[in-house]
Amino acid sequence: MHKQWSCSVVKQASAFIRFYMRLKSTKARPTAPLGSRILTNPDDIFKHNMWDHVQWTKEDQEAARQKAEENSSIRLPLTEQGKFSTDACQYWDQFYEAHQDKFFKDRRWLFLEFPELLPSSAEEKRTNACRSHQVAAEPASSSSRTNGETGHCQHNDPIQRRQKQIPFYLQEAAAEPNKTIRQISPFPGQHASFRILEVGCGVGNSVFPIVNTIKNTDSFLYCCDFSPRAIQLVKDHPDYDDSVCRAFVHDICEEVGSFPFPPQSLDVILAVFVLSSIHPQRVQRVVNQLSTYLKHGGVFLFRDYGRYDLSQLRFKKGRCLSDNFYTRGDGTCVYFFTKEEVHDLFSKAGLEEIQNLEDKRLQVNRGKKVSMRRVWMQSKYRKPPVPLPS
Repeated sequence: MHKQWSCSVVKQASAFIRFYMRLKSTKARPTAPLGSRILTNPDDIFKHNMWDHVQWTKEDQEAARQKAEENSSIRLPLTEQGKFSTDACQYWDQFYEAHQDKFFKDRRWLFLEFPELLPSSAEEKRTNACRSHQVAAEPASSSSRTNGETGHCQHNDPIQRRQKQIPFYLQEAAAEPNKTIRQISPFPGQHASFRILEVGCGVGNSVFPIVNTIKNTDSFLYCCDFSPRAIQLVKDHPDYDDSVCRAFVHDICEEVGSFPFPPQSLDVILAVFVLSSIHPQRVQRVVNQLSTYLKHGGVFLFRDYGRYDLSQLRFKKGRCLSDNFYTRGDGTCVYFFTKEEVHDLFSKAGLEEIQNLEDKRLQVNRGKKVSMRRVWMQSKYRKPPVPLPS
């Protein structure tokens, strides 16, 4: 018995030493801030896995254009293309059946790129943009004000619980006194003062970083996908909490169908690698419809594939459906945007540009000594505040 106890103690001590050394090693390794790793010396290319803000030469741009032109020279016949729209849900359902929640990693970079998802950060930005609207909307006798409404910065405590705001439809009525007050039926998350919608949420790679951040705040997250299998995986996740989150099946391309919340009730809409999967002829109507659910001053956050990304140039001939729109081997589709297209998309929906970036990076496989050019679009557009009545 004593011998067994001694062996157990030795094993535990060894494990602790290994853990301590690994922790010490990790702390000693400097972490590069996001977007700050710039390649200045070509000889250093294989020192890291990713380089930021990579500049393309005219030769690089032309070579990429020619490659895309080549792989789109043979297109799928129109008679075969319809199924990729009509059966899109089926293709994605099969994708999630095959991969479950193992294909994509959780997007823990979300709050670095999109701090608007943090209740205090987004509320402060929205307050600054719509301060006059909010002052007019709030009754003079109200004694309940959030830090954002008084102008105090909340960045030091983004998950501080905030006080209740007055109901949304009363704000609208105060801002537009000649407008009849619309009685809104009860809906999930109606008592939250900060509401987020993620469209095309998949199995929750954005959902759970957000849920775990907004717990104990006066916030609520809605998330939808047209794949029933994906939504079921979200609901089965151990971190799913219906007190702060509502997951539901919804096809954002459907003209008929409603969301479980009223128009003009959302502070943030998040679309990450979602709009690219929609046929380019349908995506404008989708953005128009989604934008009607934003509050005045609310923000639409967008990240997706950019023109001439590596994944576009890798397509074989015969996978192209239309200009810069392709179908993968599993039946899912992808479009590759430009800055100008993104700007037109959101501007035509009545939103104002906050940010519209072409994020060009160099991804490196140090083992195989291969470098790959990645291009992503990252944009933020705001719904303008309501003008004060004259």
